[in-house]
Amino acid sequence: MFPWGLSCLSVLGAAGTALLCAGLLLCVAQYLWTLRWKLSRDRTSALPLPKGSMGWPFFGETLHWLVQGSSFHSSRRERYGTVFKTHLLGRPVIRVSGAENVRTILLGEHRLVRSQWPKSAHILLGSHTLLSAVSEPHRRRRKVLARVFSRTALEHYVPRLQEALRREVRSWCSARGPVAVYQAAKALTFRLAARILLGLRLDEVRCAELARTFEQLVENLFSLPLDVPFSGLRKGIQARDQLHKFLEEAIAEKLHEDTEAEPRDALNLLIHSARELGHELSMQELKVGGRRFFLLLFVPRPDCGCEPDLSLAMLGRLRYVDCVVKEVLRLLPPVSGGYRTALRTFELDGYQIPKGWSVMYSIRDTHETAAVYRSPPEGFDPERFSAAREDAPGTSSRFHYIPFGGGARSCLGQELAQAVLQLLAVELVRTARWELATSAFPAMQTVPIVHPVDGLRLFFHPLAPPAPGNELHL
Repeated sequence: MFPWGLSCLSVLGAAGTALLCAGLLLCVAQYLWTLRWKLSRDRTSALPLPKGSMGWPFFGETLHWLVQGSSFHSSRRERYGTVFKTHLLGRPVIRVSGAENVRTILLGEHRLVRSQWPKSAHILLGSHTLLSAVSEPHRRRRKVLARVFSRTALEHYVPRLQEALRREVRSWCSARGPVAVYQAAKALTFRLAARILLGLRLDEVRCAELARTFEQLVENLFSLPLDVPFSGLRKGIQARDQLHKFLEEAIAEKLHEDTEAEPRDALNLLIHSARELGHELSMQELKVGGRRFFLLLFVPRPDCGCEPDLSLAMLGRLRYVDCVVKEVLRLLPPVSGGYRTALRTFELDGYQIPKGWSVMYSIRDTHETAAVYRSPPEGFDPERFSAAREDAPGTSSRFHYIPFGGGARSCLGQELAQAVLQLLAVELVRTARWELATSAFPAMQTVPIVHPVDGLRLFFHPLAPPAPGNELHL
């Protein structure tokens, strides 16, 4: 028995020694990791680096960010202030919020900063995107895309968008049980982009299949830059390649269509616009353009027998609907912020932003902390955008409200996105009433994009037809 007991003690001793060594190595690695970033400050500047934590070696604070979602940034903002440092997705990041700080970043394009998204997003989206382009290539591509989202083009889209949204709301009303609105809305926006913007002829099965593929791409845009089996990046690459294969076939058909005919959809308009400006788009650029139309919205066709009755001009007269849409976008902006890289070391809020570091300006945090409203920022108050209110945001406070970014890289599709939301609001109000299918409103998750954790399950009920003379006229 004695040798056996001695053997057990030896094993326990060896295990303890191994754990102690591992702990010491971890502490040393953590110390060296922290020291590495302290020494990375620009020594020519007397200003300190922003407060914050760089997390664990290599992983930084990425795992905390993925698990905690929006609370990750809000908790660190409360602890460190509106400018703090962290390490996410393989890069050192300065997180910035507050109207004045964000204004400096957005108006500093090409002078202080340039566009630079996380490595995973750059790999999945490629170098031909508007997000990645800088200087003249950015201006040229933006000029071509601007024609697609001009007021004339939007007037052409509105009747078809309203018809599609009306059919969708009526289908929700005819459902026998609760509708998972988040999933239904994702499928709907993909169909709108595919059929109306790209002019693709897709049956329901193929459309649903492509929508799932596109969703897989979006879900893995912000992942660790590790291209290994079963990783988020590998799944995103597979989804991207499948979408590109389909788009290449669809675009090849469009390139052989009558070049003299009037453009019928956004993709045709994109091709015509580029040719008129003397720039023949490559297949790669067209595939990226087609994928961008999906990103802008992502957010058998029965005839409903109802003619669309709205136009952009009529939508512009629906002041309260406009206030509601703006308040929704203030509370839940489509994306949480944007990424830049510092071109040179500069000062922000008393700290140095070192050359080469990533800078992420936060739309959501800026909206949450804006002090220009009389009513509390955390409350839902569409009236805050009413022109009659003394505290209504004006042009002097435009960087307090930036749901679509700002500066040279403001979202080209913002008017289209707002028009879709306004049309949906109108169709919901005059077609249905709804109620939660759950006991409480679902929590909202913001990573990788804003969404309700349970899919937002609702019961929809059709409204009774109005009595003659009481119809809703817009």
